[in-house]
Amino acid sequence: MKQESLFSSQFQKTPLASRVRPQNLDQFVGQQQLLGDGKILREIIENDQVSSMIFWGPPGVGKTTLAEIIARRTKSNFLSFSAVDSSISQIKKIMKQAELDREIGQQTTVFVDEIHRFNKAQQDAFLPYVEKGSIILIGATTENPSFEVNSALLSRCKVFVLQALKHADIITLIENALSNPNGFGKQTIKIGHDEIQAIANFSDGDARMALNTLEMAILNGEKTDDVITVTIDNLSQLITKKFVLYDKSGEEHYNIISALHKSMRNSDVDAAIYWLSRMLEGGEDPLYIARRLIRFASEDVGLADTNALNIAVNVFQACQFIGMPECDIHLVEAVTYLSLAPKSNAIYKARLAAAKDVKQTANDPVPLQIRNAPTKLMKDLGYGKDYELAHHAKDKLTTMSTMPPSVAGHEYYLPTIQGNERRFKDRLAQIKAWHKQHG
Repeated sequence: MKQESLFSSQFQKTPLASRVRPQNLDQFVGQQQLLGDGKILREIIENDQVSSMIFWGPPGVGKTTLAEIIARRTKSNFLSFSAVDSSISQIKKIMKQAELDREIGQQTTVFVDEIHRFNKAQQDAFLPYVEKGSIILIGATTENPSFEVNSALLSRCKVFVLQALKHADIITLIENALSNPNGFGKQTIKIGHDEIQAIANFSDGDARMALNTLEMAILNGEKTDDVITVTIDNLSQLITKKFVLYDKSGEEHYNIISALHKSMRNSDVDAAIYWLSRMLEGGEDPLYIARRLIRFASEDVGLADTNALNIAVNVFQACQFIGMPECDIHLVEAVTYLSLAPKSNAIYKARLAAAKDVKQTANDPVPLQIRNAPTKLMKDLGYGKDYELAHHAKDKLTTMSTMPPSVAGHEYYLPTIQGNERRFKDRLAQIKAWHKQHG
């Protein structure tokens, strides 16, 4: 085939990823944890024993391809549609037809791409037909089905988790596309190892992104006679901005803020800065991050470093003043400080212990001696009677009880010896020793 066929209508209309899509499991690349010899998903597909299932994984890892392979192997009617452009009336119409087909012994398999985009009512429309076995439902989603799929529907589906493709898998896909007659196998393409590696690195485990990048690189390559050459200079225009996998309202949002929090707690400053940068590059609101840092300052540092909360609050205010992109350096400063600060969760544990007592013990009235008595009646009832003002005592301590009876003697704050908190531990020990002497 001559070089100009690259620009024929067939090539322009059909993306490379679709042209070279695997037709069977032997051609499928990646997901060996599910599709290797003897693995359950491979056995299910090859033996046409498919039941309702959900494929969950990042973009470009083979969810739709697996559904199409199932469509070729199954003896049931196979219907495919996308949640993006399907209405509830269309769903109900398909379900009713599937029920009629079941009555005459014909099974229907329904593939729903981006099932997480369906609302509750749309998902509920599938439920009775899945329960009765009228349809086999196969859903594909990039979002955590625990959050995005109704629990009743989810409980009737087997979830298979697909992983981002490995670097070697992406290389294999690129090389296959270059040799596949439906790809660029009929053209003379000159592309080096470094260029292929660059495309694979840029794709971040996303086959579709890798193949789209390859296609654009070839279509914009240097053309000499019947040879197209792809160089790093050609690629530089296509891979200057790397897409960051981050969903500000989905699971990845919570995964990465958790990674940031736990990296700081583990005093791993480099990991903490990395996860912070992932959030910022993904477009996260800097004030959300700053609020989490304020929480961390008390929950995980506490009185071990009494300046930690000041730093966190100051950075929050700085982010309010100047916003992104300038406030990114302030966030790095706070993350670095909190990561390297001595750690204590004594304040956090004190709060939990006290909350537990509040919930599990009687809500005793406030002892009379520590109540205010702004009126004569309240004074006559004993409000404030026998109150001892600590400022009048030599040691600024009194023997007056301030705890209600049901929790008297309970201890909540148990300071550590980390950083500045050793001072608070020593001071608390002095107070307890005084009470023991004067009790």
